[in-house]
This record gives sequence, structure tokens and C-alpha cells, in this order.
Amino acid sequence: MGTGSYAPQTVMTNADFEKILDTSDEWIVQRTGIRQRHLVADGESSATLATEASRRALDDAGMAPGDLDLIVCATVSPDMLLPSTACFVQEALGATDVPAFDVSAACSGFVYALATANGFISQGLYRRILVIGVDTLSRFADFSDRGSCILFGDGAGAAVIEATDRPDRGVRYLKLGADGKGWDYICMPAGGSRKPATAETVAAGEHFIKMRGRDVYKFAVEKMAFLLEDAMAACNLSVDDIDMVIPHQVNQRIIESATEKVNFPMDKVYVNIERYGNTSGASIPLALDEARRNGQLGSGATVLMVAFGAGLTWGGAVVGL
Repeated sequence: MGTGSYAPQTVMTNADFEKILDTSDEWIVQRTGIRQRHLVADGESSATLATEASRRALDDAGMAPGDLDLIVCATVSPDMLLPSTACFVQEALGATDVPAFDVSAACSGFVYALATANGFISQGLYRRILVIGVDTLSRFADFSDRGSCILFGDGAGAAVIEATDRPDRGVRYLKLGADGKGWDYICMPAGGSRKPATAETVAAGEHFIKMRGRDVYKFAVEKMAFLLEDAMAACNLSVDDIDMVIPHQVNQRIIESATEKVNFPMDKVYVNIERYGNTSGASIPLALDEARRNGQLGSGATVLMVAFGAGLTWGGAVVGL
């Protein structure tokens, strides 16, 4: 496996939000755990972030773009509705003729994309797959809504996964789920075929992300706790067997509440939300790469990933590095 990540250079701190909103650093940190987030600048997009993260992942894996058999990109903030962001990344990498497509599962996107890639490998169709999670939700945040705009940051993470015959390596557990009845917990009402863009939808702010915060909180705590317990039971793992849990970086309080609910120690949970905010589909691969590069995860480590997001969607994976 090779991993890579990238966050744009522009940083927006809580102090910066104090200048434009009725809020404070103390209020934001207490409710979310976030102190700063990275935002795309002019000329940057989901594809440019994903391309840089992918280059780093390929370098880490010791591969060239042409060595890839497939590119799967998880994002809900594509450069365009068509073509796929994966195709922009493929072109930028120079991965000529390599098939590429997007997966849309919001904050659960990377786990969904990983499951998709694992299916191709398990069937023997492909051996080397680039899996990307990238989002630039700051482009869709309402910066007059202090309850939501403070949450989102931009970033990308990528992993090159390969076929293996070793039972302790690769994907050992996968669980995906969705509940479309909760679609309005997190949504962007306009801009799609249901409600195409018009002057009226723009004026009404319907192209911004809308959230039902309390409902999202309850959903995320419930699903994270469920995925932790289910993954350990399915793989016959104890807490001691797991080197690290990498959750979607949604909210510090949510992560702490869920782990407390199942008596899982926080010292085995990787959290970097204070520096990146909620980067949606990018948060798990970005954290995975960061943990590997700072020496907290090495070869042979067992990692449990848990994600939950708009849809509503959720997903879990146990991976042997």
C-alpha cells in the first residue's frame, strides 16, 4: 500500500471567523474541536487536490501512473457534474487509458470507494487500484451560517491498494449501509435535476449545504458505536488487536461520545479535526496518510475505519497494512 494526502495552503482559523460571524474560538472549539481548516484558493479544485495526493501515494507505493489498473475517486464536490473528477485526475497524472470513475457517498465516500476497489481485486479483474477521497466543501458552505460553515475544510487523501495472498494484509472486513429517509439531514437542495439552478434558487441560498445538526449528531454517534462493535465482533478482534481507529473527522464530541459508549479507549483513535475540520470523504485517507508518515502506523498494523455522512450513509472497514 502507498498513501498520500494534500491540503491547500490557505488556512482559516477560528479567529478569522470571529471577524465575519457572531462566534468565538472558544465556542467553536467547545462544540466541534476545530481550531483551523484549509480552504482552496482560486485556481484550485477537488481535482487539483486529488492529483497531488495521488502523486504522493504513487511515490509512496513506488509506482508510476501507468502501473495502475483503475482509479476510483470519492467526492461530493466534483469539478463538474460531468465528466467525473477521476477523469480529470487520470489526465493530470498521465495515466493514459486507465479506467476512472467517481463514487458519491458523502463523508462515507472513501470507505465506499475502498469497498468498490476491493470488489474488483477480489474478482481478479484488477490488481493495482488508486482510491481517492477528496472534497472542497468550503465552495458550498454558507459563510453567514455559523452553525455549518465553521465545520468544513478542504483536502484530499489517496491510497494505492494491491492484491495480496496474505490473510493478515488487505481488507478483512467491510460493512456499508444507507438510509435514504434521512436525506434531508445533510443536503444541498438545488443544482441537480430535481431543482436545477435558477436565479431564484441562487438568491434563496439553496446551493449551500443545509444541516439538521442535532439529528446528525445522534446519527453519527449511533453509527460509529455500531461499526466499532460490529467490526471487532466480525473479525474476532479485541481492543488490544486494533492498532488504530481512524474515524471520519466529523466532530470531536461525536467521536468521544461514540467511543465512550462502547468503552473504546481514545488513545487508540486518531483525531486531527482540530487542524483540518471536516473534510468529508477526504478525512479518513488524509488521517491514514498522516498517521503512517508520522510513524504511528507501520507495516502489519491493523486499522479500523468508520465513516458516516449524508445520504444517510455509513461504512466500516478493517484493513491490515
